[in-house]
Order: sequence, then structure tokens, then C-alpha cells
Amino acid sequence: MQDKEIVSFIVKWLKDYSDNSKTDGFVVGISGGIDSAVTSTLCALTGKKVIVLNMPIRQFKNEFDRSNEHIEHLKKSFKNVESATVELTPVLEAFELVLPKENQDFLSMANTRARIRMSTLYAFATHHRLLVTGTGNKVEDFGVGFFTKYGDGGVDISPIADLYKTEVYALAKELNVISNIQAAKPTDGLFADGRTDEDQIGATYPELEWAMEYLANKQTYAFSERQKTVMEIYKGRHGANRHKIDPIPVCMIPKELK
Repeated sequence: MQDKEIVSFIVKWLKDYSDNSKTDGFVVGISGGIDSAVTSTLCALTGKKVIVLNMPIRQFKNEFDRSNEHIEHLKKSFKNVESATVELTPVLEAFELVLPKENQDFLSMANTRARIRMSTLYAFATHHRLLVTGTGNKVEDFGVGFFTKYGDGGVDISPIADLYKTEVYALAKELNVISNIQAAKPTDGLFADGRTDEDQIGATYPELEWAMEYLANKQTYAFSERQKTVMEIYKGRHGANRHKIDPIPVCMIPKELK
């Protein structure tokens, strides 16, 4: 992968899209993970206004601190970057007070966190004429659908969604993303027990990338036992999450009925 050239290509794509949409720049939610760190750095390189948000909701201290460390590094490196911390725990708590208890299962409330953050990003974006910039990579967005519909999946643009996770890590090196983020295990930060992405999915990102490539290229070589397990995980998640990956279905009414 030609990392420098890819960085230049994405930065130009971001700037051109913002210019053409008559917006002033970008807003990015910072999670303390590699994807948001790379995305926000690419946005900063456009020279346009960038607001980065740290949006803790009952967040683990190490995730919050990593986010802040990246934000401070970014602000020192780029004069066009501003930041804000929006403490969203009270918003979730207010939601819990009015939502029926039977609806407050683990997954529903994890997804609610992501949707609260999405609403916050759009509040900043609307006020400052910015684009909400997605941080999903290719495996998450088009492979296993590992994102919250209308949460972290609710964005205006997706600059790294054609890059595998391993390619995002390569760009992080090229962009000198802070070492704490490069070394951190990927996690969506939505669960109280601190589970990683691998804990949730049951496979690593390189394994999922293998399955995605295998199917895309219609390969036919025999699986190892581990590869068989990974393929089952990949196919299961891809199938279950097609409602997130595919465009929203529209009921097209025949002309003769109108």
C-alpha cells in the first residue's frame, strides 16, 4: 500500500467534498481508537476547520485519557483544530429514567450510547456548518456490519471506509498517530465490561479481512479448522447485518397504482 499517496488522495477528496458542499470543514468524534485518530488527522490535513469531540458516557478512564491525548497532539500539530468535551452520561441517565425497564437490555443501551453521540455530532455540525465525518473501516462498514445503525453509522461522509483495518494501522504510522492509540486493542467502548472488538466478534480484524477477500475473489482452496470458524463468523454477521450494510429498502409503487 502506498501510504503517502493514499493520505494525499483522501485529504484531497475530503477538501473537495467540503468545498463542493459549501461546508466549512468537519466534526469527528474521538473514541481513543485507531479509526477516529486517523480520520481526524486526515481531516486536519485539509486545512479546513475541524472540531474533534470527546463524548464520554460512563467511559473507562484509559479510553477517555487516550482520546484527550490524541486531541491535544492534534491541536498542537494543527492550528485549524478545535475541541470540546461533552459529558453525555447525564443524557443516558435521563433516557434510562423514562425508558421502560424491559427495553434496557445490554445491547439496546449500548446502541443508545452511540445514537446519543451521533445527535451530539450533528448538533455541532449544524451550528458550525460542518460535515459529520465517519470513522468506520471497510470490514466494519461493508463486511460484518460492526456499527450502530443511526449511531456511529449516521454520518455525512466516510473517508476510510474503503480501507481494511490493517491498512488503517499502516496510515496511522504514516501520520504519526500517538503510540498509545496505535498499541491499544480495538474496542467500541459501548459496554460496561470493557470488551474488545475481538471479544464481541470472535475473530481478529486480519482474520475477517481474509474471509472478506476470500469471498470477494471467489477463491476455492481448502480451509483450516480456524479459517472455517472465521468464515462462519463472517458469513453469520454479514447476513444478520445486511439491513445496516445495504441501502434502506424503498417500496416502489407501480405506476398503474398511482
